[in-house]
Amino acid sequence: MLGRMSQPVDSAVDRSDELRVAIEKSGYYPDVVSDAVSSAVAHETVLTYLVHHEPTIDERDEVRRHVTVLVLTPTRLVLAHTDEHAPDELLPEPYTSSSTEAVSLSAIRSVVVNRMVANPESYAGKPSPRPGANEAVLTIGWGAVGRIDLEPAGCSDPECEADHGYTGLVTSDDFSLRVSAAAEGPEAVASLLGFADSLSAHTVG
Repeated sequence: MLGRMSQPVDSAVDRSDELRVAIEKSGYYPDVVSDAVSSAVAHETVLTYLVHHEPTIDERDEVRRHVTVLVLTPTRLVLAHTDEHAPDELLPEPYTSSSTEAVSLSAIRSVVVNRMVANPESYAGKPSPRPGANEAVLTIGWGAVGRIDLEPAGCSDPECEADHGYTGLVTSDDFSLRVSAAAEGPEAVASLLGFADSLSAHTVG
């Protein structure tokens, strides 16, 4: 099962109850997930949220479930992940593991949104709030994880055989989430883009 739910920002409304309902609708251990999220939110106002539920394949080729919850508060971005595990040497019964991270909005360095649109000539004029968006990827960076992409450097001389060393790019890539309208429906793409809009609006400046 794949599910994503988000709501637009209204600073006058606390959407904690709506978030709880969205987690319950995902059908994935709602009490476990809600407790982890609630502890990380720490009684702050929930401005908007995104609930993403998806299966994963473990090393035994068995399907395990995973849920990610993103919560935007007036001061922080809260990320919560809960995974399902088979019995192992750690615990003899099936279990879940939950991890949460709270990032100050002032610490967020980048909110990157990539949108893929098929048949762009027909993009305008559709009733959807996000017409024609077939896929979207949200990448958020706050400096905890960096990625370095290197490639050999060159020059403008096509016959030059000198060693020019390497050139590269350092990027912040702490969190990334991709959705596809073909796999999950256009509303999933719209929800991700709506959350990205809200997060961008609260990290301006």
